Amino acid sequence: MTVPGRGLYAILDAGLVPPAARAEAARAAIAGGAVMLQYRDKTADARTRRRSADTLQTCAREAGIPLLINDDVTLAAAVGAAGVHLGQGDAGIAAARRHLGADAIVGVTCHDRLELARAADAAGADYLSFGRFFPSATKPGAPGADPAVLTAARAAFDRPIVAIGGVNADNGATLLAAGADLLAVAGAVFAAGDVRAAAGRITDLFRRYP
Repeated sequence: MTVPGRGLYAILDAGLVPPAARAEAARAAIAGGAVMLQYRDKTADARTRRRSADTLQTCAREAGIPLLINDDVTLAAAVGAAGVHLGQGDAGIAAARRHLGADAIVGVTCHDRLELARAADAAGADYLSFGRFFPSATKPGAPGADPAVLTAARAAFDRPIVAIGGVNADNGATLLAAGADLLAVAGAVFAAGDVRAAAGRITDLFRRYP
């Protein structure tokens, strides 16, 4: 699979959705227009994480969209996920590809620093992720970023640019205008009472701001 050109990148954070509700939540986000899905869980035991990743991989495969696993190359390989998202302190891109295969999607966190993006681009990252742009309940301690970094990245790199961090239907248009291709969203989708409707509101931004 390849990284979608534009759209909602739905981040299912384990702190937002209990294990028994994850399949329903993932399918609702996909029905609302999500073009890529990520499973992020840094606290659960290995058995729970494997079960959830298997469930989400089934949902993604049924919909024909990529599932990425946050930070865990081994788990991504075990469930046949499309790829992995790596932070700056995680395994390198080359190591991830050795484990997952040459066709795996590997995305990289670049915070607000173009030099990190240049290194990731040179190493062959499939997308470059910047943020956080707004206050985030799931990652409150993440360093802040200005939308101007998206504009600079758009001009510098021929890869999909992802914006993450407190993104919702009210502020996402600012990031699209600055140069983002994908909006990575956790809380504004999966903490909503109606996940499908919340995903749909963000998806609608891509129609309104082509």
